[in-house]
Amino acid sequence: MATPRMITAPGTTWPERYTFSPALKAGTLLFIAGTTAVDDKGALVAPGDIVGQTRFILQKFGTLLRAAGAGFEHVVETTEYITTTENYRGTAAVRREFFRPPYPVATGVIVAGLLRQGALIEISAVAVLPD
Repeated sequence: MATPRMITAPGTTWPERYTFSPALKAGTLLFIAGTTAVDDKGALVAPGDIVGQTRFILQKFGTLLRAAGAGFEHVVETTEYITTTENYRGTAAVRREFFRPPYPVATGVIVAGLLRQGALIEISAVAVLPD
């Protein structure tokens, strides 16, 4: 297997102080790290709005997937860590904006808090890259 390669959004830089990759391509797999709704300037997007935060995160995923030569149809698994169930059902409509059947397998986990203050949801994903 080839050496894993970090994937970043085009036109962005990844601080060397971080000890993780935003996405890592390993063979035919793409692993997308747990992502919160934080913009390029470090500001939380859609404070208090789990639906808005979900949309922003999946938009970020789209950029990473395209950089790896893939799309949402290649995502096979997501994991969602949420700090609230308030309006969580609303995130299903957002998922339908990005994913089509067969939907990726998904795991949802309720947590007491996330590393990013104010984040209501953090999502990670795995994709199988096209040949």
